[in-house]
Formats: sequence, structure tokens, C-alpha cells
Amino acid sequence: MPGFRNGFAFFSRAGVCAGFALSLMHGIAVAQAPTGPVSGPLVLHAARLLDVRGGTVIEPGEVLVEGERIRAVGKSVDHPQGARLIDLGGTTLMPGLIDAHVHLFLHPGAEDLQTVEESVPWRVILAEQAAKADLLGGFTAERDMGTEGAGSADSSIRNAIDKGMIPGPRLRVSGNAIDILGGHEDANRYNPAQHVLSNADYANSAEQLVEVMREQHKEGSDFAKIYETGKDRMVDGVLRTGYQYTADQLRAAVTEAKRLDTVVAVHAMGEPGTLYAAQAGVASIDHATQLSDETIRLMKEKGIFAVPTFAIFEYFSKHRESQDQAAAESEMLEYKIKEFKKQVAAGVQFAVGSDVGPFPHGTQARELELMVQYGMKPAAVLQADLINGAKLLGWEGQIGELKAGFLADVIAVEGNPLEDISATTRVSFVMKGGVVLHK
Repeated sequence: MPGFRNGFAFFSRAGVCAGFALSLMHGIAVAQAPTGPVSGPLVLHAARLLDVRGGTVIEPGEVLVEGERIRAVGKSVDHPQGARLIDLGGTTLMPGLIDAHVHLFLHPGAEDLQTVEESVPWRVILAEQAAKADLLGGFTAERDMGTEGAGSADSSIRNAIDKGMIPGPRLRVSGNAIDILGGHEDANRYNPAQHVLSNADYANSAEQLVEVMREQHKEGSDFAKIYETGKDRMVDGVLRTGYQYTADQLRAAVTEAKRLDTVVAVHAMGEPGTLYAAQAGVASIDHATQLSDETIRLMKEKGIFAVPTFAIFEYFSKHRESQDQAAAESEMLEYKIKEFKKQVAAGVQFAVGSDVGPFPHGTQARELELMVQYGMKPAAVLQADLINGAKLLGWEGQIGELKAGFLADVIAVEGNPLEDISATTRVSFVMKGGVVLHK
């Protein structure tokens, strides 16, 4: 993927369309390399087109784009007079990918030291680069699950993207995550006399949860991210993790989120925290390594998504400071795989999130590969990513499918993702809202 990213050029909405080769065929202009926004209708043609909801491919496939939206989809579409054509050869056209769990303000390295040693302005610059890398990797929509100590800086990244000032995915942002004193993301390992700040915002009661959520909403958050479990450890082959908030406290947060017309997502590895989150009615349980039968029942009843985040577990199992740490991460991953297979069999609804940030941005399609490797069919993983992801991010009916009226977030991948999910790691074309990025 790094070579692919370096080969791309981005053109903002203020760019000028150029480089079109003219053709008299069908009375249209043929464009192999349009740059930036396209003036007038555009037709994308490829060997295949993914019907996500149906779990099938159409051969060949075409998409008619006008402005920022899709106007028609099929084996062939109307080619309006003067339309430009991009022939993408033997690729598969599909909706832009969705990552429901990212950290734009993190990069590989010592996560806790990043938040202490790097200034917020520097982290904003890195976040801008991360957003660009994710977009060029085919991810046209994401949910940023906490700036890890950079406050509401993610709102500025989102706003700059929305204004066309910088390239990046459509974003839902949370600002800082919310945590208890001494909780999962507090600076617990440092000298207390130094008063090192938490990577999250403190809330030690239901009242404080509501107060923090209101402050974050004022600063531009789209949803609330709450840490519900930690510290995690394996005891005799079973996950043990403490909870941070009671079900009633989480219900207060969910009630406030509804008042704000938004939702709550929780970091929750295992029981009983996952059960409390399900009882409260959160939108998603992220990581979701351990789910009891009752938790699964409530999640299915309330439409709560599990977001497994395998990619980060795999990365940490191979990139730790010591062999003992790597061995502990590997044991956790093996347990997670076993539990995931039970969840798949039980009919849990999944969305796809990678927890990218501690591993390189733009490479997180690995998450889709792992979900297939550990028990899901490619079609089911793509539906979890695109249909469920769009719903979780609040863009249902706007993104996640190639349909007339949807936003023109379109990518092309080399191969057929229904036969080989690794095709999602080989992105050769990216369009977001009708704006083309290309090699």
C-alpha cells in the first residue's frame, strides 16, 4: 500500500479538470485520468460492479455520476451527450470502504508518549496526513474514536475536509474519549507528582458524563466515545477486564445522546462491561472480545453493532517491546478469535473497524481479510463494512452502496472481493463525492 499511496495525486474541488482524451465513440469524451471535480456527467466502466446488498457482482458494470451523486448503475448506463468515460479495465467497482474505528491522531510508536511529547498542532498535521492516507487506501468514510488527548481538534480536521481544504474521508468525530479517574486511558504509569494528564476527559458519575458530553458537543463532537472496560488480562485462558461505569450511568449517557440527536459508542472488551453497555442501549460495542449469551441477546434485540478490531490485535501480537508482551497479545488474539466464531454463529451484527493509528494509516483493509479468515463469508464482511457501517455512522441511504441518488463514493479494486477479500487491499481508483483521485 505505501507505493500505491505515493503514486496518487489529489486535486481539491477548486482544481481544474484536464487531461481528457477525446473520442467520437458513442459521442462521448473518454477520460483515462481526469483530475479533481468533473464538470458534467461522468461514466465509470469496469469488468465488474459489486452489488453489496445482494452479495453478487454485475459483469460488466457502469456508474453514471453527475456532480457529487450517482445517477444510474448497471451493466450499462445511459451515456449522456458530452459525458466523459473512465474505463477501469478488469477491476471491480464498489462503494468506498468504511472504517468505524480509527484514530487519526495516533501513529505507530509509543502511544502514551505521543500524547505527552507531541504538541497538539503537530498532531493535527499528522492527523491531516493520516486522513489523506486512509482516503487513498479506499476509505471514504470513517468514525474517529478519540483524539487521545487532543481534545476537539478532530472537529477541525472534519471541517477542513468538508470544506474541501484538505483530502480525507467523511468523518464522524468524538473529540476526546471519556474515562474515569484512574481508568483505561488515564496516565496511570507515570510519576503522580508530575500530574501527567489523561488521554481522555474525566467523568466519575452520571452527572459528570452528561456535563462532559455537553461540553464536547459544544466543541463539535458528532457522538460520544466512552471507555467502559480495562485493564485487560488473561487468567487461566479467560479474559478478565474491570468495568468503569454501571449500566445506569451508561443509560444516562445514552439518554443525553438522544437529546443531542447522537449516539454513544463504547470501548468494551468483556464482561460485565459489555453487558452493561448492551443494557444501556449504546450504538456499538467496540473490541467486543467477550460477549455473554445475555449480552448477545440484548445486542440483537436493540440493534447494537459489535466492532471487533482484529487488525490492531494482530499488529500488537507482532510489534511489542518484549517477547513476553507479544506472547500476551497473541494469547489475547487467540481467545478473541475463538469468541468471535461463537458470535458469528450466534448472529451478532457486526460493523468493521480496525483501530488504525497505532499501525500505519491506509493499510486497514487488513481488517476485512481477518474477519473472513476468522469465520465470516466475504459477502457478509462487505455488508458489515458498507451497509452496517453506513447505518452506524448515520449515513444510511447516502453511502455504502452504488445506487442512484447515493453520494458518489466509488472505488475500484483489482480482483473480485466476493471471491478474494484481499482485493480490498488493492485499490486502484478512488472517487469521493464525485471528486476523482488517481495515480
